Formats: sequence, structure tokens, C-alpha cells
Amino acid sequence: MTITKNLSFNASCGEKGEKYTAQNGEDTYFGSHNINMDSDMQSKYSPPKEAHWLLRRIYILSWIGNYDRSQAFADLIAGITLGLTIIPQSIAYASLAGLSSEYGLYSAFIGSIIYVFFGTIPQVSIGPTSLMAIMTLQFCADKPVQIVIVLAFLAGLVELLMGICQLGFIVSFIPAPVTKAFTSGTAVIVVIVQVKNLLGIRLKNVPSVADFFSNIRYTDATMGISCICLLLSLRLLSQVKFKRDTPFTQRLKKILWYISISRNALVVFFSGLLIYLWVQKSSLEAVPFALSAKVSSAMPTIKLPPFAFEHGNRTYVFTDILNELGSGVFLVPIVAVLANVAIAKAFVKDGRLDASQEMLTLGLCNLAGSFFSAMPTCGAFTRSAVSQASGVRTPMAGIYTGLIVLSALSILTPYFQYIPKASLAAVLMAAVVFMIDLTPIKELWQTNKKDFFSWIGSFIICLVYSVEKGLLFGIVVSMICILLRLGNPKIEVTLKQQDSKYYVHVVPQSDVFYTGVDTLRAEIRAACLLYRCDFPVVVQCGRFMQFDATFVEMLMAVTKELAQDNVLLILQHMSLKQQQMLPVASNIRFCNEDEELPLEAKQ
Repeated sequence: MTITKNLSFNASCGEKGEKYTAQNGEDTYFGSHNINMDSDMQSKYSPPKEAHWLLRRIYILSWIGNYDRSQAFADLIAGITLGLTIIPQSIAYASLAGLSSEYGLYSAFIGSIIYVFFGTIPQVSIGPTSLMAIMTLQFCADKPVQIVIVLAFLAGLVELLMGICQLGFIVSFIPAPVTKAFTSGTAVIVVIVQVKNLLGIRLKNVPSVADFFSNIRYTDATMGISCICLLLSLRLLSQVKFKRDTPFTQRLKKILWYISISRNALVVFFSGLLIYLWVQKSSLEAVPFALSAKVSSAMPTIKLPPFAFEHGNRTYVFTDILNELGSGVFLVPIVAVLANVAIAKAFVKDGRLDASQEMLTLGLCNLAGSFFSAMPTCGAFTRSAVSQASGVRTPMAGIYTGLIVLSALSILTPYFQYIPKASLAAVLMAAVVFMIDLTPIKELWQTNKKDFFSWIGSFIICLVYSVEKGLLFGIVVSMICILLRLGNPKIEVTLKQQDSKYYVHVVPQSDVFYTGVDTLRAEIRAACLLYRCDFPVVVQCGRFMQFDATFVEMLMAVTKELAQDNVLLILQHMSLKQQQMLPVASNIRFCNEDEELPLEAKQ
């Protein structure tokens, strides 16, 4: 059979509808007619004009002009409610991070205020979290508190740069199973760490199980277990249902809901009050409970983060601090961004989330917090849920929350030392125990073995080694799977018939990048061997991604191989731009639809 060098085809993939004809090696291009849309239709269905960059970055400017009295009242209620929630949490999370109480409140104060001006989601509450506390403990345990403050500065700087550089897509590389395993592993670590405070065990290291039980202080254990039972009972109050829906039952349900969301504050307040009355009747030394550290002065002051300081007999400079923090400089902000964006996605109304703006805002919260001696912060799902249930309307609620925290710092500072460690441990354990989610084990085993092993591996490594290594393991496994998928795309090869003619149909089942061209070439070669080069080869090109010189080289090599056996190569659904990159060859045809396949019988 003689194959002529005449190619004629219509390429409908181009946006402008060009028509391209190649005859005898000469290329001819025809322009297309632009369709003018009616001006009324165009204005009706045109996308909304993008807001000025200043309004998008200083987000308060986009809504403060329409702020009214009803919104202000709703935000006042939500802000006060959130303040009663965040104060005991901040004290508890500071304790979890190995810090005294005021550092957690500093973070709650400045995070709530900064988010008002730059935050986009009213429900998001920036402040101390169990996740950031355990990460801080991981990298700053038994180290000077100045290192924690510098960590907050560096984390904020990294988050700010990620927001400026529009790097919100990075979070997409951390799959949901890894995130769930990381969260569950962190929650288990919090519970394990707080068991000693709950039971009053004062040994730094417990050498054996016998020593663990022999060092339990039954006064602290009684206090801690009682607080946990009370917290779990109060949590159920919000779920109470009444048979009749009357104005009285509605008011009663609202009261029970307020008591339920204020349970942490109530437990911390009454346990602290009990110790205070005990001290008034006897002395501080006579109290049979382990108490929080004494706070001398807790009012926040603005000062530069300690990039160089002296501690003990050692002088720390900035490079020493970086060496102490290690990978925490990058892992802490990445985890914070992951948590913050996940919470923002859960509460965004219209589905349009500016992840980069949230990253930028979180960075500013941590940067500003470092000037007030704060620990690293991010959003907390529990507090965001409280804000949602409290009827928050705008981020202005953070002003009221910040003022309540500031009042606590100025008034309640002398009384922080009366808070029992067992009650704080109970608050932490009751909060994080519901973050432990083991349901993915069964689901992933049945649906996706790769995600199952990612979950198991991340969870175990978080518990055995460290949380950052568990997260890193999950990310690496996921990246390896992505690379394997890119290098080995799924290709379906079938023998089809059009009228009385047969052809080999090669259809990629996934996107093909330059990394997968060798796999595609191998499948075409194997199909030719199987069918003894008796039929034309039709390659579906609609899933060719980032078509470049590697694709051109592969297709021309395949063309030469097929030309030796007088086999026609038909490239289906290839865009005009891609067609123009290919040199003219005698045995290449182009088409768009199966019905238009230019099949020629092999002679």
C-alpha cells in the first residue's frame, strides 16, 4: 500500500476554532469568525468585578461599612461566650506546652484582635490549641521560654511568606487520611502526657509500671477524675431534648447550652475557688494538690522577640536558636496552616475560600504574638464551633473575646497559682479525646489499601517517634504514590471495529504527563506485537498534559516504528497547538470523533 502525504483534518480543540490543513508538507492556516455576544447577555453573566487588593488583604474594609446594630449585638454575645471558652483552654494549653499560664493568654489575646482586621471567616478563632501546644512541646521541651517566642515569630514569618506567595495549594499535598492519623496521634499523645498530671504523679520519668501506680497521689487523682466526669456530663447538656417545644423549654434549652459550652471555665473556676478557700483557712503548703506555677506579672508588653539572650550559664544567639528548633521552623507553620485552612473550609459559607489570605492572617497573628511573648497559634475547631453556635456574624466578635482575655490577665493573674494541675489535665483530656478517630481503619481497608497503610504508618510513627516524623511519613508516602502514578499511567488497549475495518484503540485512563510517555510507548509497541501490525493504531490524546518536546520525541519515534510496517497512526482529540508542534509525517492522521476515523486498509 502506498501512503500519500496528504493530511486533512479539522481541529476543534482550539478556543478560536481555527482550521488547519497540511498538504504536501505545506501548512496553511485559516482564521475564524469571532462570535460577538449581546452586550446585555455579557453584562448579565459576566463574573463579578474583583475587589481591590487592599479590600482583599485588609478584609475588615470590605464589611465594616455595612456593620449594623444587630450584627454588633450578635457578635457581642458570641465574643463573650468565646471568651469564657478560650480563657481556660489557653491556660490548659500553655500547661501542655510546658509554659506558665500567661503565655497561653497572650496568644489568645493578640490572635483574637489581629484576626478581626484580616480574617475572612467569622467563626475562626485564633489562639492556643492542643495541636500547637504539642508541637511546641515537641521542639521546645526543657528549653528556655525565649525559644518558644522566637518559634512563634519564625512560624509567623513562614506563614506570611506562604500567603504572599499564594502557596495555599501546598496544603492539598497532605491527603485527608494522613491528616486524620496525625490529628488522632496528636490527641493520643496529649492524653498520655496529661495522665501524670491527672493522677498527681510528680516523677519526670516513670521507670516501671509498679512505680507508676505507687506514685499516684490519690487527692490529685480524685480531683482529676471528678473533673473529667463533670466535664463529660456537662457536655451532654447541650444534647438534651424536650418532648414539647414551648417558650419555656426553648429558654431552658438555651440556658443548658450556655452551661455546656462554659463547662471548661466552670470547672477551672470552681476548682481554683476550692483551693483558694482552702488556702485562706490554712496555708498554701497545706494544700494536698499539685498547683499551677505562680505568675508574678501577666500584663502583656510590646517588645522585640529575643533573638539573642542569656539563660543559665549559656548565651544563645539566633543561629543557636535555629539549631535548637531544627525542622520545627517549617513543620510548625505547615501544621498550623493545615489546621487553619481545614477549619476555614468547614465554616466557609459560599465555598469560596481565600486560603492564601488565611495563611497571611495566621502569619500576622503569630508575628504580632511574638512581640507580646506569645506561643505559636492557629485556629481551633472546638472554639469555631462555639462561635457558630453562638450566632457570630462577623470577625468583630474577636474584639470582645480579646478584651475579656485582657481583663483576665489584669485581674485574675494572682489567682492562676490556685488552679490545680489535675483540673487543667482534665480539661485537656476531655477536649482532645473526641479528636481520636479510629473509624478510618475499617473504611480505608475496604476502599483503599494505600491510604490504609498511610494512616497506620503515620499514626504509629506519631506515637513511637514524633508527630513531625509521622506527618512527614504520610506526606512522603503520598508523594511516592503520586510519582508512581505519573510514571505509570493506566492505559487501556482494545481492538475495535468501524464499519468493516478494525483498529487498535489506545486510551489513557488517567492524565499522561511527560513522565508517562515511556509507558504509553511500551503499550503501543505491545499492541502492535499482539496484533502483528495488521491494523491502524488510534491514540486518544485528550489526556495529554503539558505537551512538550518529550511527547513530540516519543510520538515521532512511534511513527517511525509504525512506518516500517506501513501502519497508520491516528491521533484523536489532539489540540491544534499540539498538532502544530509535530513534524509532518506520511503515516500520521488527526481526527476528533470515532465516526470520522480516517482508516485505511493495510495493503
